[in-house]
Amino acid sequence: MRVRIATTTVGLTAVLLALPACSTDTTRGQHPSAARAGEPSGRAQKTAPLSSATLQARLLDPSDLGKGFLPKPERPARHDDVTVLGCRALSELGGDAATGGALDFPHKAKVDFTYTGTSSGISEEVYSDSAKKLSAGIDRIFDAMTGCSTYQIISGGTSVDVASQKLTASDVGGDQQWSQLLTFTAAGRSNVVKQTAIRDGNLLVILTGSPALVDHHIHRALAKATATG
Repeated sequence: MRVRIATTTVGLTAVLLALPACSTDTTRGQHPSAARAGEPSGRAQKTAPLSSATLQARLLDPSDLGKGFLPKPERPARHDDVTVLGCRALSELGGDAATGGALDFPHKAKVDFTYTGTSSGISEEVYSDSAKKLSAGIDRIFDAMTGCSTYQIISGGTSVDVASQKLTASDVGGDQQWSQLLTFTAAGRSNVVKQTAIRDGNLLVILTGSPALVDHHIHRALAKATATG
């Protein structure tokens, strides 16, 4: 998983880039989900990771999301200098986290979608590794991001205020779950984004987007990523 603070924190690239065109999301607090559900089992830890090609085939596609959703072209990598203010835990993840190097599992696939005629969208990331490595990696990031209720990101001359909220568990499935609500504010405009991560055995599925979209599609994303047929 590429965890990027300015040009994405676990897949939040579009959020920061689109902020000037976004309005406040009124779905905050709907369908709270996530929280870890237990330690990796011995069986899960011994399962061989899936290849990136296999993961790619298990990503959501427009037919899964419904009419109006289109794949979003991948943006060129950006390497702006990043400063995190007001959150020591997030700052201490180091430069790798800020530039996209942390939690970069070798087996991965990602897709971004936009909704026709709007700035709304959803992003899915799927990773495969040992259950122990997946659990420790995502746990470290979510603990850092939700450990501070508010902080500030400065990147490329742009200042973004961030408010984070850890969400409680719901019946999503999988072996472990994490979820948070992030409110980004820049230039007087705010955007609320939900991010839910589910580990099922040697697979980690992450959805990022508007709260309503994430809640609606998370079960389908998990089912498709873990399908064996």
